[in-house]
Amino acid sequence: MSQLPRHVAIIMDGNGRWARQRHRPRHAGHQAGVKATRQVVELCAGRGIEALTVFAFSSENWRRPKTEVSLLMELFVTTLRKEVDRLSENGVRMRFIGARGAFGSKLQKQMLEAEERTGGNTGLCLNIAVNYGGRWDIAEAARRQAEQVEAGTLHAADIDPEHVAACMSLTDLPEPDLFIRTGGERRISNFLLWQLAYTELYFTDCLWPDFDASEFDAALEDFASRQRRFGRTGEQLEQGSDRA
Repeated sequence: MSQLPRHVAIIMDGNGRWARQRHRPRHAGHQAGVKATRQVVELCAGRGIEALTVFAFSSENWRRPKTEVSLLMELFVTTLRKEVDRLSENGVRMRFIGARGAFGSKLQKQMLEAEERTGGNTGLCLNIAVNYGGRWDIAEAARRQAEQVEAGTLHAADIDPEHVAACMSLTDLPEPDLFIRTGGERRISNFLLWQLAYTELYFTDCLWPDFDASEFDAALEDFASRQRRFGRTGEQLEQGSDRA
């Protein structure tokens, strides 16, 4: 493929509807979604994509029924325990973004151990957003800058978009080139609000457990067909002008 994204971000939507269509409990849909996630991680690694960020659990997901949230946490712990060794062996580096303090100590410990276990890997960077929200991310960046101003290490007049970006999650990675949302919804749902400013958006009706290699390739082909101008004209791009 002529043009591949360096960084892909995905909202993995449709697990519950997938289960309902099959007259199965919602938890079965989440389990099927884990398999789809595993496949997409492998596809990204195999195609040389540098980073993949997935929205595993949003700050709004706590509003779901307590039973479902409890089962999700249990699935998260079990999956993490099963997958970390395989991911590490394949050179994947794992990182979790979000307010992880809301989770139980066991899960927090597993997340930290997974990050430490895979921290030296140089392959795909897999970022898992848990108890994450884009507004939370921006507010955290603002809080850090306010602390720097209070400490006298930063002047308010020096705060600019570059400084804000340096305080955001994933600041060491290229911003997402391609955003994918499955399940038919056409919104970004408080995911990476700052980082998606110039990202190409791709929406599909495919439910997440059914998102396979052919669906992923369709998203990549759509991305490759787009002209990314970043404020420039098409003529400037054709003349090879540097990015403004």
